[in-house]
Parts: sequence; C-alpha cells; structure tokens
Amino acid sequence: MKLRFAPSPTGLLHVGNLRAALANWLVARRDGGAFILRLDDTDLERSKPEYAAAIEEDLHWLGLDWDERVSQSDRLDRYAAAAETLKASGRLYPCFETEEELAYKRERRRREGRPPVYDREALKMTQEQIDRALANGKQPYWRFKLSSRSVAWRDLVLGDRSVKLQAISDPVLVRADGSPLYTFTSVVDDLEMGITHIIRGEDHVTNTGIQLDLFEALGGHPNKLAFGHMPLLTDQDGGPLSKRLGSISLRHLRKDGIEPAALVGYMAALGTSADPVPGMPADLAPGYDITRVSHATARFDTRQLLALNRRVLHEASFEDVRDRLPEEADEEFWLAVRGNLDLMREARPWFDIVRGTIVPPVLDGEGTFLREALAALPPEPWHGDTWRNWTEALKIATGRKGKALFLPLRLALTGEDHGPDLATLLPLIGRERAALRLRLAGSAEA
Repeated sequence: MKLRFAPSPTGLLHVGNLRAALANWLVARRDGGAFILRLDDTDLERSKPEYAAAIEEDLHWLGLDWDERVSQSDRLDRYAAAAETLKASGRLYPCFETEEELAYKRERRRREGRPPVYDREALKMTQEQIDRALANGKQPYWRFKLSSRSVAWRDLVLGDRSVKLQAISDPVLVRADGSPLYTFTSVVDDLEMGITHIIRGEDHVTNTGIQLDLFEALGGHPNKLAFGHMPLLTDQDGGPLSKRLGSISLRHLRKDGIEPAALVGYMAALGTSADPVPGMPADLAPGYDITRVSHATARFDTRQLLALNRRVLHEASFEDVRDRLPEEADEEFWLAVRGNLDLMREARPWFDIVRGTIVPPVLDGEGTFLREALAALPPEPWHGDTWRNWTEALKIATGRKGKALFLPLRLALTGEDHGPDLATLLPLIGRERAALRLRLAGSAEA
C-alpha cells in the first residue's frame, strides 16, 4: 500500500488540503503502508521555495511525517519520455488553435445545442499542414485522445461512480512551451511510484475518469488503483470554503493558537458521525476508517474547533506547554489560567495580570466600596482561602452580595469582567499589586 499527498507550492496549506493529507496519512499508517509527500511544482512561475518550506513545516507541526519526498520539477525527463510514448501510440496529438479560436468553437456549439467539447479538428490535419504550421512559427500544444467509453470504479467514499469520456474534451497534457500539466504529471508519477490509493476531493471525480484512461494508455492496470473522493467542505454558514481560504490557512490557525491535536482530531472526524476527540495522527490512525466519511458536504465550523481546542488546553499539563509560556511562568500560574483559555495566545495577557503591571479602569461610583475593600485586604501570606475570607468580611461590612460585590473587585484586580477563579488568581497577584489596583480603580471619588 502506498499513498501520497501532492500539494502545489504556490501558496499556504489550508484546511481543505489538510483534510486530504490527513486522510491519506491515516489510511497509510493504519495498514502499514507508505506515505509520500510529492510537491507538484511544475508551474515554475508560481511555485516558490518558501511555500515548499511552509508546507513541510505545517505538516511537521501536525505530526504528519513521510517516507519519501519528491519534487515534480526533478522529474521533467520522465514526463517527456511518457509524452513520447503517447505520441508514438497516437494518443497524444498536436493542436494549433488559439484561445480565441477555441472560445469561438465552444460558443458556436452552444448555439447549435451541442455540448461545448473539443471537436478534434486537429486530428484531421495532414503532416503537410502540421509542417507548414511549424514553419510559420506556431508551437503546438498536445491533447490526449480519450477513449470512447465510460470509466467506472467503486469509490471508497462515494460508492459506484462512472465518467463518460465521450462527453469530455480531450485534455491538454503539454503546453505549447513544452511544460506538462497536472493531469499528466500526476498519472506518470502515480504509475512509476506504485501508488495504490488516491484520496482527494470530490471535485476530482471527472478528472479521475480521465486519469484512469491515461493510466491505462501508459501501461498501467486501473484495477490496481483505489480512489476515495471526499465531499468538499463548506464554511459554517454553508458557503464555499474556497472564498475564505485566507482566514483558515494552517499558518493562520497556528498563529491564532489552535493546538495541533485539536485541529487533527476535528479534521479526522469531520464529515463522519463520530464525535471529534483531540489527538495527534499517530493516536487516531488505528481507529480511522475512510468509508465512514459521509457523501454529504461537511461544514468546517470554527466554533466546534474552538470547543475542541479548549478541551486540549484545559487538559494540558504544564510540561506540555511550558515552552510556549512566558519564561517566568510556573506550574501554579498555568493551572490557574488554563481552564479559562480558548487559545494559547490568551495566556500571555493573564500572565501580565498576575505578574506584571496593568492599569485597571477607574470605576465610577465604586470609590467608597473599593476603599473599604483596600482597608479590609488581609496581610500576606495569601493562600487558597484568602479570597473567600476577604469577600465574606466585605459582604458583612458593606451588605453587598453577588455581582455587586464581586464584579467591582474583579474589574479592579484584573481589568476584566470575567476570567479565572479569583480564589486561585489572587495569591498570584499578591498584596502589593492588589492594593495598588484597588487604589487606582477607586480614584474617581478619592
């Protein structure tokens, strides 16, 4: 068993890419197969080394390793050789129409009520006509002559699928400048690398019919390939995810503080009936089953992802996160704040609150109460009962209770109207900081 993930290094990976990468990795690792990272970088103008490096970094961050790394730009000679094989068999033929001519033909066929597929006029050219076109400086692009049949397979996700090749235009495999296209290079690589399973998005179903025909034309046996096409993702409102890729790139999620175990666990369960559980790929592989993915589109809901992220953070030990906390942070701080975090980046402001300097808001109308609170502030050392003892004394002295008692104290001490339990937080803040903040917050009536 051998599977591959084949991104193009023309941009950053997004959650749609991750879904395909993760599914291929989990299937491979569950059954002891190999996983190949193949960079489809034949678009030399748009492919960038910094994107290739970012792809590898993102995959490592998520715990996705690979057994082999391949770049298509290193295999151009293999594509050229395969093209010559197809030319010799009559399946790859030269075409000279311009984009304007092709657009005119498509429009004419539409007006005539016929499907706008390529009319194969180039196949009627004589060798003399071809030579004349070349002599006039025209460079051909090359189309693959599809078979006049339907291609069928049993999809791992979608069930029985078929594609009528006669309803599709012969695909261009080689541009006029000699560069090969994705449809071509993928088949050559899958054949020569011995790929056994291809898992990708549902938008590739028609492409699969074409590629199976091409696979066979190059000497492959289509029954040795298994395909799984996962329905495309939508956003949480049901809209196309592609319109929001900038906001859900893996780099963006990582920067926001999403934990890899939360993202992996969410994506592995997305589109199935299983409840997502956090976990790294190696943890999830034994129980993964691609056939459980639903035929229906799945919604990528950031609210559900955040809920899983909270779960990861709330259960994380200090050792799990110490390298991402401020250098002076200790286990006591982490245990005090972790239950209040949605994202890891939210830990830093709480560290500033308990160990740094903040300026609380001046609380109009609360000056008298805050001065009483300052006067009743117990001496150190402080411990877990300090908050309760202090607020009980204030309750008796002022008659306040509930929100009227606790909210002004929280705002004065932290500058926030909600947050971690103050019984745990107050000893970390310390008496000196607490006293200063109470004075500042009550200064409007001083």
